[in-house]
Amino acid sequence: MASNDFQRVKRLGRYLRQDKKRLLIILLILFPVALAGAIQPLLVGQAISVLRGEATLAFLNNLPLRSAIRLLISVLLISVLFRLVLQGYQTYNIQAVGQRLTARIRDDLFSHSMALSLRFHDRMPVGKLLTRLTSDVDALAEVFGSGAVGVLADVVSLFVIAVTMLLVDWRLGILLLCTQVPVTIFILWLQKRYRRANYRVREELSQLNADFQENLQGIEVVQMFRREGINGDKFNKTGRTYRRAVNGTIFYDSSISAFIEWVSLAAVALVLALGGWMVTAGLMGLGTLTTFILYSQRLFDPLRQLAERFTQIQGGLTAVERIGELLEERVEIVDRKTYGSTSYKSADSSKKQLGEVIFDKVSFSYRPDEPILQDLSFRIAPGENVALVGPTGSGKTTLIRLLCRLYEPQNGRILIDGENIKDIPISYLRKQLGVVLQDTFLFSGNVADNLRLDKPIDDDRLVEICRELGLQFLLNRLPRGLNTELRERGGNLSSGERQLLSVARVAIRNPRVLIMDEATAFMDPSTEATLQRDLDRLLEKRTALVIAHRLATVESADRILVLRRGELIEQGTHQELRALGGLYSQLADLQERGLAKL
Repeated sequence: MASNDFQRVKRLGRYLRQDKKRLLIILLILFPVALAGAIQPLLVGQAISVLRGEATLAFLNNLPLRSAIRLLISVLLISVLFRLVLQGYQTYNIQAVGQRLTARIRDDLFSHSMALSLRFHDRMPVGKLLTRLTSDVDALAEVFGSGAVGVLADVVSLFVIAVTMLLVDWRLGILLLCTQVPVTIFILWLQKRYRRANYRVREELSQLNADFQENLQGIEVVQMFRREGINGDKFNKTGRTYRRAVNGTIFYDSSISAFIEWVSLAAVALVLALGGWMVTAGLMGLGTLTTFILYSQRLFDPLRQLAERFTQIQGGLTAVERIGELLEERVEIVDRKTYGSTSYKSADSSKKQLGEVIFDKVSFSYRPDEPILQDLSFRIAPGENVALVGPTGSGKTTLIRLLCRLYEPQNGRILIDGENIKDIPISYLRKQLGVVLQDTFLFSGNVADNLRLDKPIDDDRLVEICRELGLQFLLNRLPRGLNTELRERGGNLSSGERQLLSVARVAIRNPRVLIMDEATAFMDPSTEATLQRDLDRLLEKRTALVIAHRLATVESADRILVLRRGELIEQGTHQELRALGGLYSQLADLQERGLAKL
């Protein structure tokens, strides 16, 4: 555990390199701050010694009483103000560096999460991932801002106080330092236990966020099926589990705080007992005893602060562990080739882009024991319009995901124009694939931004393209046309309107291969008829792979591929497959009777 923590903290240390100068200033300030704090009890003790006429520092013996007291008070005031100014400057810089650190980590976590394959996101609930991007990063910022540097400050302060005490009186100095031993042992004993409890808290918080996010996303289903009570009970159960986990950390935190208070009181009692005897015996002055009473309190101040930071430190280490686990997740979908400063398009400009698609003995499974595609092979000629048909679970959507390289097949290869898609840069590959999904996702923002996405195009050209696609009637219905703000997931549009925008943003990109997953499923007959002409123009002279459930869409395809349990069992035109009398013919008969979808 300790070695892993060190490696992860070391890895995160690279985020601080840009703030090296500011960090150096923070570390250099630690010593004057600690020194200013350490001399204050000494000055108070010297003032008492001067008033009692006891032995004092040499330069004070040569001064009149009032001058000596005035000098000590002035130095004490200067040390307080000096420490206050330096601590304020130090705190500001610590917080500034901490915020920069977390901003960089959060940026990398976001980029890394976006690069991870769908296989990772399939098994990681969104709420749990959000906890790592938010709460865990915030915990890391907190431990850096008031924990890590604070611990260094406390250690430096302890060292300076220890040296000062030993120089003033080594006997009481050793006595006070010995009281630190049980505290240190107790802290080390609690560390592992608290760490496990804190990790459980983070896990339960992740589950709490996941449940909350799931219910908010499915609020329509929750309300329609009156699941409020059942889901509320489930959420309360998760909340109780989280509360019990938090109570475990509170127990350890309060235990160490109470123990430190007890030891600090015992240390003061020991100093009073031994120091009082030494004063009455003439072995020590009252001013020196006062100095050590103040030191006994100052000595435990860093330990109290360490106890207060104990939760933050362990929480930060847990956050480092969880953030490290996410950053250590391997990015599966990566480019196999690098083209340097030369773009892929210019590097391969000699190749003619036709849109041929070949699946060559492709096998894939989400889990080892559940194969989805098995030794699948077929070829789609350039410009050919191919429909995919098959029962639910036959692998149609998986096939599209593999072609877009959202997953990698376990066996076989997929080629576009004779080139393995693994050898094509991901960004370029996906620019050549236009995908219209059945469930359209729209981002918050205006309509124009959702149509552009990554395509640099001005508003005038955008309006012209929409007019060509027959979307002018839709834009006219929107309050501000292209500048209409969309709610989350396009909540202020109908399903058909969202799908119209999905088709439009694909048409803008003029892809080489068009992939459509029942693109007109949510459109009313009137809207579908209006769009069909533009879809035909979009499909013209372009390779198309269409998942279809409507017989009319399938009949117009150049070729139909029939899948069952991940295997290609039939292929041909509509008439050929009907004459064959196989699975396609059965599905077509059922649909004509209105009993099934293709």
